[in-house]
Amino acid sequence: MQSPFQSKLPNLKTSIFTEMSLLANEHKAINLSQGFPEFDTPPFLKSQINQAIIEGKNQYSPSSGVPDLLNQIGQLIQRQYQLTLEPLKCITVTSGATEALWVAIQTIVRQNDEVIIFDPAYDSYEPAVKLAGGICRHIALNAPDYAVDWTLVKKSINKNTRAIIVNSPHNPTGTLLSKSDMEQLQQLVIENELYVISDEVYEFITFDGVRHESALRYPELFKRSFVVSSFGKTFHCTGWKLGYCVAPPELASEFRKIHQYVTFSTFTPAQIGIAAMLKEHPEHITELAGFYQNKREHLVNALKDSRFKILPSAGTYFVLLDYSDISALNDHEFCHWLTKEIGVAAIPLSPFYENKQGEEHHESYHQQNKVIRLCFAKNEQTLLKAAAMLCQLEQKSKH
Repeated sequence: MQSPFQSKLPNLKTSIFTEMSLLANEHKAINLSQGFPEFDTPPFLKSQINQAIIEGKNQYSPSSGVPDLLNQIGQLIQRQYQLTLEPLKCITVTSGATEALWVAIQTIVRQNDEVIIFDPAYDSYEPAVKLAGGICRHIALNAPDYAVDWTLVKKSINKNTRAIIVNSPHNPTGTLLSKSDMEQLQQLVIENELYVISDEVYEFITFDGVRHESALRYPELFKRSFVVSSFGKTFHCTGWKLGYCVAPPELASEFRKIHQYVTFSTFTPAQIGIAAMLKEHPEHITELAGFYQNKREHLVNALKDSRFKILPSAGTYFVLLDYSDISALNDHEFCHWLTKEIGVAAIPLSPFYENKQGEEHHESYHQQNKVIRLCFAKNEQTLLKAAAMLCQLEQKSKH
């Protein structure tokens, strides 16, 4: 009898984001799990995309992106990071940051190449590496501050190491890579002739006056980097699936060879609208950190009397909560219970870690196994309502 069909990734399961959002909808819970804003896209941006559609600008754009948008991104990069580059050669607009990540990985990873990723890691990295024929080498960030152990990274590099994927501001922990982190990364990349994929989709959302240390700030590092950004995160329009990748011309050229056979080009009216938004309303980006810091404070203050331990959030629109004083359930079970019985949906942290036999014996696993992630990209009343429900858990005994 012929064996059942198997894909290239037969053991891959439904994403935890899909799972928890479906569960939240089923039980009519407040959804603080999946990372999408509850509030709408800026009115000016919506008017510009509508105008582009009305004016008939509805056909393919150039594969790399609408030239006006590429130039506006170039000006944004110059303002933010004091880097002057050639936008038409270095920037490629993609159908979301996840496409940019996938294409960058396919561009550089060859059969049996090794790619270092840091756990907890965004769940799209490893499948893309595997599809490229590569192997992920997982290095756990040091909980509870989730810092990189660069000595361990250096020891993990071997003749097969091809690339390192970094993510800052970091999803799911909300931590930031420091200037020292980036300098150590740059040194390792140069010494070992590695490549870097720098996932910076939350680049404009950092708190307490701390600046984002983009790979674009480090010239020698950028020479070997693909820097991935997201308009969806920046302009509250995640459903538009619009991102971009910045790379030196020789890397961007190779990136575009693959991009043209994935989506070829991205939704033209949205590109035109965002170009206008970047030109006419640059203050949206400069005000974004304060906007989200205010939301972080609303949620953290509302939870201060709960039995959760609140971990620091230095960026993104996520905060981690340690629930070890509340329940003995593992994080996946606890999130299901929280959604069904309390009415608040969260994300467990364990799916962001390497899943292999024996992982439960690692100290990092025990540290993260009682931690969940909440998204605070929500309206104030939603955050306060959810916090009130979570504060009730102080009256409940451990399961």
